[in-house]
Amino acid sequence: MSILKPLLRIPKRLMREFCLSVWYPRVYRRAARQPLVPGKVVFVEVREPKLSDSFKLMHERLQRESGLSLSVLFLGESRVRYTQYHRNCLAMLREIATAPYVFLNDASNVVSCVPLREGSQVVQLWHGCGAFKKWGMSTADLKFGGSRKQKLRHPFYSNLSLVTTSSPEVNWAYIEAMHLEDMPQVVQALGVSRTDIFFRPDFLQRSHARVEKALPGIAGRKILLYAPTFRGRVASAEGPDQLDIERLKQEFGDRWALVIKHHPFVKQPPAIPDSCRDFAFDVTHGDLAIDELMAASSACISDYSSLVFEYSLLRRPLAFFAYDRADYDDWRGFYYDYDELTPGPVCTTTEELVAWLTAAERDFDAMQIDAFREKFMSACDGHATERIAQVVFGSAIATNLPTEGE
Repeated sequence: MSILKPLLRIPKRLMREFCLSVWYPRVYRRAARQPLVPGKVVFVEVREPKLSDSFKLMHERLQRESGLSLSVLFLGESRVRYTQYHRNCLAMLREIATAPYVFLNDASNVVSCVPLREGSQVVQLWHGCGAFKKWGMSTADLKFGGSRKQKLRHPFYSNLSLVTTSSPEVNWAYIEAMHLEDMPQVVQALGVSRTDIFFRPDFLQRSHARVEKALPGIAGRKILLYAPTFRGRVASAEGPDQLDIERLKQEFGDRWALVIKHHPFVKQPPAIPDSCRDFAFDVTHGDLAIDELMAASSACISDYSSLVFEYSLLRRPLAFFAYDRADYDDWRGFYYDYDELTPGPVCTTTEELVAWLTAAERDFDAMQIDAFREKFMSACDGHATERIAQVVFGSAIATNLPTEGE
């Protein structure tokens, strides 16, 4: 560790180049001289400070296997100090060097930069479903993404043995985004582990009770969830601020409560008007998970967020507040035509949202949601975690998949 201090005085750009090209691969190779530890499973949280929903169900499933030894490592990207992040990366590389099984749920140029040893699998349980806004290599040379040359120099999706998706329909988008054209077979529509939770009636009931306890001001009203994605770049992400909360309160305040969950990249969400504090509740940085909020809500407004794929599993009203769609498309782009993709009205004003929710209160037809769900979420049936586990571990674990007819 004595070499660490002077090296960390180097400018970040040069330090990153040195780490990804030289230091990290060298540390991994040295640690990989040791034999693989049978049954060792490492979950790598790139950003989150605790076990995320993307890992939770898989972690719970594997804990039941006596032959496996599980650990969770937290890198703290964009959350901890620069020096601490690199220490975390070094510790992680030493651990995964002797692990036959490594799980990711986000992009990692650190895991991607090492010469993965024979006998190790890296499984990408991507944190989103479907294919909505572009990401990864799909954004190369767009305003949002870096240049193609930069992305290829230090890729974020190398060394992957398996990438799980929500439907065969979207495999092509993951192959493109992760630059897996030479090995498309690793992308498999086994379902998304985190979605299994929506098929558990106890979770749906528990979520509603938990949200009401955390937000007693809701006072028995139905929950309208507003969950937009961020604007701008990750490091300086901002939340959209065009929703007229006062107008929504005027129309629905007696029977609905607005719960707002901005993307976690948004450090300072737009303020709620003082006059609406009994109607609107911002839980962006609270303890309530987005899965719980979706389960507890009776309707949802989003924009370009992939959570709409998960929300379709609930068969509830869904609208898209896309007032800046032209700018967003130019900035980042979409995998599908936006108007054809969205299973609900695309609104550009709060008045249009008022009309949508008023109509949904009277009569909601889930046919459009069902078609969307069948196309983009066909592999998510409540058994994704078990299917993935069987593919990764095979005969090393017990089989808990339902028999035909169950």
